[in-house]
Amino acid sequence: MKQNDGSNAIRGYMPALNIKSTAKTGVLSAAAFGLMLLSFPIAIFFPSFLKLDLSDLPALLGGFALGPVAGITIEFIKNLLNILIKGSDTGGVGELSNFIVGIAYVVPASLIYQRWKNRKCAILGMLAGIAAMTVVACLSNYYLIIPLYQKMMPLEAIIEMAAMANKNIVDVRTYIIFAVIPFNIVKASILSVVTLLIYKKLSPVLHK
Repeated sequence: MKQNDGSNAIRGYMPALNIKSTAKTGVLSAAAFGLMLLSFPIAIFFPSFLKLDLSDLPALLGGFALGPVAGITIEFIKNLLNILIKGSDTGGVGELSNFIVGIAYVVPASLIYQRWKNRKCAILGMLAGIAAMTVVACLSNYYLIIPLYQKMMPLEAIIEMAAMANKNIVDVRTYIIFAVIPFNIVKASILSVVTLLIYKKLSPVLHK
């Protein structure tokens, strides 16, 4: 009888954990969507269509607190909400790019932190996330995102828009070198610094 009572207690506790995790994921997804609406250009030498937003921040917080699957879920939901509520100016291509580079940043960082939960590993995880985000952004832009954009706009027009911010951009290769790489390094670095500043204060709430 005692063994059965223990089993029932465990079964009753697990759904409670799942409900709490789902609720936290939902709240963080809503926060991520809200932050996604507050995008802005960060420097005159980046093309105007490359805008900074902090919507990956709730996904990283969720990844640290709940695991990488939660981080991926938050990235997916925020982009889905953006398409459904705000509407996409890019036919969903911008949201696809945001999702790809977002999980490239969140997953390595949260995997490393989940294994060894301390400040040092949080920093190591975010450094790995910055590197992964930058590499994946380069590959996805070259092989997927820019080809998809070309279905809506000629490549020459895309490069011309980018060249207005940086005259060194003359083709896809230089666009990636002078825009994609530095932009994603700057964006991920800002996200990492903000996370270090606020995670310890929010951690009790996220783990409650």
